[in-house]
Amino acid sequence: MRILLVGAGGVGDAIAKIAARRDFFEVMVVSDYDLARAERTIAWVEARHGAQRGRFVAARIDASDPDSVEAVARAHQATHVMNAVEPKFVPTIFAGALAADADYLDMAMSLSEPHRTDPYAQTGIKLGDDQFEQAPDWEKAGRLALLGMGVEPGLSDVFARYAADHLFGEIDELGTRDGANLVVRDEMGAEIFAPSFSIWTTIEECLNPPVVWEKDRGWYTTPPFSEPEVFEFPEGIGPVECVNVEHEEVLLMPRVLNANRVTFKYGLGDEFIGILKTLHQLGLDSTTPIRVRSANGPVEVAPRDMVAAALPDPATIGPRMTGKTCAGVWVTGRDPQGEPREVYLYHVSDNEWTMAEYEAQCVVWQTALNPVIALELLAGGVWSGIGVLGPEAFDAEPYLELMARPVADGGYGQPWGMEDRLAR
Repeated sequence: MRILLVGAGGVGDAIAKIAARRDFFEVMVVSDYDLARAERTIAWVEARHGAQRGRFVAARIDASDPDSVEAVARAHQATHVMNAVEPKFVPTIFAGALAADADYLDMAMSLSEPHRTDPYAQTGIKLGDDQFEQAPDWEKAGRLALLGMGVEPGLSDVFARYAADHLFGEIDELGTRDGANLVVRDEMGAEIFAPSFSIWTTIEECLNPPVVWEKDRGWYTTPPFSEPEVFEFPEGIGPVECVNVEHEEVLLMPRVLNANRVTFKYGLGDEFIGILKTLHQLGLDSTTPIRVRSANGPVEVAPRDMVAAALPDPATIGPRMTGKTCAGVWVTGRDPQGEPREVYLYHVSDNEWTMAEYEAQCVVWQTALNPVIALELLAGGVWSGIGVLGPEAFDAEPYLELMARPVADGGYGQPWGMEDRLAR
């Protein structure tokens, strides 16, 4: 396996660091528009693990240009293109990978467009629609595009598949629930606003109309931040208010898994929701460039890009962050014997540990872990397929076994949890 990693930001950097401890691939080309950033990632890997006989190579790439993606992939004989940049680049990387005759993985799907006249009740273009429409092209080429293979989506979909195969005979709801008790402080120790993930992506997810799926209704939308509920997260995180947010799981799981309802809710908090609402009211969430006067004359800049540039880079806040983040799926329904059942399957990432082991903050590290596991399963032929698929299309058991198996025994040493909520 020869991997072209597109993007050496927070998640891409963590992917390379996690992969450096594994031996399932021949070469990983760490590429970025900023070559120096890719080189910094490789320098960290070599400082920790040695030169590794050229297994890691830096390259410059323009993720907005499919020809650039194809050219870099072909130059390095890439068998797999791993997309680790913002979802606005999905169409070009997706096209470049197929043109290079390579398999493709991402962690966020092609962007949605709200319904023009009824955005808070009906879907328009849904997340991933553009990619799934191209499935015949990938099938004809005999290549695999594995979409949404991060933590959420990704691990959440693996949990859902495991629940469907092993825990339930009938599923009422597959509810992804994400919460954390993370705190970021400035140099003086005061708590500050510093999102732990790309603000560009967060704005996209949180201000678009959330999507819900119901068997009798199909996909429909609601207003942002709808249906608040307090969810109890494990391992000391505790109760967090979660709200509906647009997310890929709702668009992926119903394609394969049989459930009456699929939802995604995220623990944002009142402050974060207030900031997002203010950005929207001021038009600072827009991706349409506007003309701005500067000392060097007029320039055009997208307001959302300006917001992202003004906030701390999520990849750099790890040393000032404390706490844990939890990703999981709350499943309700009946077990194979017909008895009521309610479980929460989850994985918790502790910032203190990820910083000590990888110098990566816990949210980006937890996201990065999952595509590396998926790539290893693909490399070994445990997972295989052609066309455009999500993680729930694959057997969850070998994935979760490899993830939880101790490092000394060849695994990733990341146990996952399962709580029976009816027993409480």
